[in-house]
Amino acid sequence: MKPFLLLATRAEDLAADGEYTAFCQYGGLEPEQLHRVRLERDPLPPVNLDDYSGVMVGGGPFNSSTPPEQKGPVQRRVEAELAALLDEIVARDFPFLGACYGVGTLGAHQGAVIDGTHAERPGPVMVELTPDAASDPLLAGLPQAFPAYVGHKEAVRKLPDNAVLLASSADCPVQMFRIKENLYATQFHPELDMVGMVQRVVVYRGYGYFPPEEAELVQERVVAVTVTEPMRILRAFVERYAR
Repeated sequence: MKPFLLLATRAEDLAADGEYTAFCQYGGLEPEQLHRVRLERDPLPPVNLDDYSGVMVGGGPFNSSTPPEQKGPVQRRVEAELAALLDEIVARDFPFLGACYGVGTLGAHQGAVIDGTHAERPGPVMVELTPDAASDPLLAGLPQAFPAYVGHKEAVRKLPDNAVLLASSADCPVQMFRIKENLYATQFHPELDMVGMVQRVVVYRGYGYFPPEEAELVQERVVAVTVTEPMRILRAFVERYAR
């Protein structure tokens, strides 16, 4: 099997390694089957898509909607590298799954309106599938509604015309969408279980996702709900595109 490529942007080792482990675990991948590039640390090397089964983008503290003059040099470099790679990915309809920051990257690349209108504090939300999800192979067999973990300062306010909306939530109308046949993005985290979400709360306590003094309350909300269904989407992506 050709490996998958994970493009990561988390600067904190604990969160970065936890994310990688989760993508391996719930994608059913061995470490040698998931190559990782930490873009916040290293420039993106030349990527030959023919060497991979698919590309995945994890979450991180970068926000696509941040005004250009407020973006640091690392974020500007990362965005330029991802945009160039997405040019080829989209042109080829090459298998792509973006989680959280993946919404900002694929959405922005395709002309979505992304801002802070539908930001959600960290914790579980109820995600509801749209009618178009019924025929999507990544969502086959999932219940009509299921809990998932979120935590984001920005989201898609208006989808591009070529996007298919697959999932929504009460406070965030765009939780998952598809471009063409093989390009996916989720606002929720398809890799996160309860342990991983608690870890994120600890790591990002001072990053503005919630008042730091409310960290324990956030953790209580996290552990009050069992999240199992989103990981099936990650596994379905791997099983569908592994080659």
